[in-house]
Amino acid sequence: MKAEKDPKTGKWLIQYRYKDWTGKLRKSTKRGFATKREAEDWLHGFLAQQQRRLDMKFSDFVRIYLEDMGHRLREHTMINKRYLIEDKLLPYFGERQMDQISVADIRTWQNTLIRKGFSQTYLKTINNQLSAIFNYAVRYYEMPFNPCRKAGSMGKAKADEMLIWTKEEFQEFADSIMDKRVPWLAFQILFWTGIRIGELLALTWADVDLEAKVLHITKSYQRLKGKDIVTAPKTPKSVRTVNLPAFLVEDILDYRDSVYDPCPDTPLLPVTKTMLEKEMIRGCKLSGVKKIRIHDCRHSHASMLIELGFSAKEIAERLGHENIETTLNTYSHLYPDRQERLADRLEEYYRESEADDDA
Repeated sequence: MKAEKDPKTGKWLIQYRYKDWTGKLRKSTKRGFATKREAEDWLHGFLAQQQRRLDMKFSDFVRIYLEDMGHRLREHTMINKRYLIEDKLLPYFGERQMDQISVADIRTWQNTLIRKGFSQTYLKTINNQLSAIFNYAVRYYEMPFNPCRKAGSMGKAKADEMLIWTKEEFQEFADSIMDKRVPWLAFQILFWTGIRIGELLALTWADVDLEAKVLHITKSYQRLKGKDIVTAPKTPKSVRTVNLPAFLVEDILDYRDSVYDPCPDTPLLPVTKTMLEKEMIRGCKLSGVKKIRIHDCRHSHASMLIELGFSAKEIAERLGHENIETTLNTYSHLYPDRQERLADRLEEYYRESEADDDA
């Protein structure tokens, strides 16, 4: 099974024998390699895969992993998974053999990423992806153990503090950017509906029913590797109808009157995430309110609903959470002064009962 030049194309080919899944011996040829080394490396990886060996390159194993997962996961999940692997895992582990990646290698990789200053939750996401690949190797390729488990994790599943705006803080921010109508309306929708930024960017005029006072959330927008991608929302429950307060309907109506003949399939708002991030910085500087992330507008909305006394089920349905547990785990916090006011209310209740006893 030696590589040789293809006389027709001038590129390299390699002939080989292997046993298929039935155990039958077969012969095949793989063509189109630029170099002899490339052809031999491909064959080594192919045979390792057929024999469930782990002396193949990490990059070759990742192809096997992604091919399998591609049949089981949603398209937008696979897009994010591929991006993360290509950007954070392959540059470091791509050329190493799976069975030679040590616990020490993983610790070194972790420290490299930690020094880059990524958020704790993002570090956790990256580490989980590497661990998932090794778990796959343990389960299906008889790898003796997952080295990520011995290396320990990095990052945190939840941020130390979830920054939110109160209604008053948001109003100060919104007032400071009223000179730019489109981003102003974008933040109004984000804060008062709690939809995700990707859901906002994917909205078209056809998704807005102003008579019924609702938004129809059916898709999400992402920009990956310079390409605009519109996919199904994050989870099946994310496909939902979000009711709008009357004042927000009036804001959208006023905006629609300023747009020349809006078509059903055109974006509701011609904005980008980058534009909104710049407006966030400008508005915070002008208003003096604390800087939060765009996604924190969603957290602010959820916290406001908790403040107003809505149930976890109602909030989960509005936000498009897959289950109530997500809502409870994510938004168990309250506004900064909630505990103090709770204590004041107990004091008031106690004094009322004491007064009744004295009467």
